Amino acid sequence: MALFRLLGLIAGLGAVLLAQAPPGRGNVAPFYPTPMQVAVKMLQEAELKAGELHYDLGSGDGRLVILAARNFGAKSVGFEIDSELIDSSRQQLEKLELGELAEIREQDLFTADFSDVDVVTVYLLPRALARLKPILEQSLKAGAQIISHDFPVDGWDPEKTLTIDNYDDPVDNWLHTIYVYRRPAADTSQ
Repeated sequence: MALFRLLGLIAGLGAVLLAQAPPGRGNVAPFYPTPMQVAVKMLQEAELKAGELHYDLGSGDGRLVILAARNFGAKSVGFEIDSELIDSSRQQLEKLELGELAEIREQDLFTADFSDVDVVTVYLLPRALARLKPILEQSLKAGAQIISHDFPVDGWDPEKTLTIDNYDDPVDNWLHTIYVYRRPAADTSQ
């Protein structure tokens, strides 16, 4: 058990060091999968509904895309640049026959069109969130939600903040935080 906690501490330290590295294409976020319990809670907190459009930015192994499509009936799109993770995710989608509801795009997440998105999930480093923030502010429709795992969006007030105890997990046994944001309606009073 102490070894797993040490490994978790090392992984967390690696993420902090990477967060301080100079910006670049590969520094948006290291691949560190969101624990399944946290992934499910992120989508539950978004109150994701069948037919809604969900984007997972930096989709990694595709677990949030799969959950959104399979468990919630949402149209889910993952954005990833790592070709191995893309291939693996696409194979999973094919195996689970989720092709009509889910896809993984090999695309830089900063170039995505967010205008029709209902829910955005992210597990990105703070500097990536800072770069993404103005894009989301300009392009997300009113009422769209942003669910961020472990890192808040600087300058935004979360609608809700949840802490998840993941101590039962033998590998990832620490606390995780989910920040729930909602794009406000446009001010029409002026």
